[in-house]
Amino acid sequence: MASVQETSGAKTPLGASLADGLNTLSLNQTLTFTLYVKVVLPLDGYVFWVNAGLLSDSAIYNATQYNYLKYDKPPQAPAPRKHITVQGSVHYSSEVNQLEDRTAVFSHVIFTSLQDIVDFQSINPQLMYVATWEGMTFTFNRRDAFYKQADLYHYRGDPLYSIMDTQIINSMSDFDTTNVIVSNSLPIWLTLNQYFPMYPSFLVDQNLPPPYASVHIEPTSTQALQAAPLITLNSSHYQLVKETVKISIFGTRNFNALEFQDYVFQYSLDTDNIGILNMPVIQDEKVTQSEFGILAQKKVITFEISYYQTNVRNIARQLIEHAFIDVSFSNLPQV
Repeated sequence: MASVQETSGAKTPLGASLADGLNTLSLNQTLTFTLYVKVVLPLDGYVFWVNAGLLSDSAIYNATQYNYLKYDKPPQAPAPRKHITVQGSVHYSSEVNQLEDRTAVFSHVIFTSLQDIVDFQSINPQLMYVATWEGMTFTFNRRDAFYKQADLYHYRGDPLYSIMDTQIINSMSDFDTTNVIVSNSLPIWLTLNQYFPMYPSFLVDQNLPPPYASVHIEPTSTQALQAAPLITLNSSHYQLVKETVKISIFGTRNFNALEFQDYVFQYSLDTDNIGILNMPVIQDEKVTQSEFGILAQKKVITFEISYYQTNVRNIARQLIEHAFIDVSFSNLPQV
């Protein structure tokens, strides 16, 4: 099993003393991190993380946006390691919370490492290293309290919440790629990507450069427009509903936003998958960065729509056929 990449250079006298103390207190503790690959369900944009041990090296290599393994072409960089071992010390705290819909233990983990974990920085957002220790599965979302002379590195994060366990895939039998997760109109909006990529709200790729748009559907805005759903002879369920959809667009000019708005109107007329219940108006929102004294190019369009949820499921099935292609070759004669 490979060990963590170390940074070059000898430790300072303070750093050497602290390292000795850390090893004494932690009894030379080590953590093993396992590589996971990000997989986005094309039906509705839900994110899953698949254990890299279930995937081939070429699949892991091609998961990065910087590399792509083409026919008869050698890799430009080595594939990330599936396991790394890091020496350091784990600190954690736990608190029981009694919430409306669950009782959960919220823990906070701090891992103090003797080296800067270069592997965490050398991979892109499509890959992630995850550790399991004392029954907790965790990774980190921040590094803080760094003091160069101390030469210690503090990584902080929360263990995997129990309700998030479905998103971590350690067996392909647990990974259902044929059924949509969401019950709202999100699958429809993800198909409207002619002008820029569309992402579900809170699931936009890390540090994504514009142009792109996020789709936010307020859960409480989904309401019934008919007194009862229609159940057909084959038990199909048809429910006419309405909801409010907020489209946030980054990196476009006014004419781009207007063209997208017209594109949605035309889609409604051509397909009848959604009905427009309001007259949307494009609005400019202010997102600032004081260090540079600038504003982001952000526009917001809010649609009030109606649709049949069964239509959403049909669109999701079309996306499955479009996204997953399986080609096989055989020398045997076709029957």
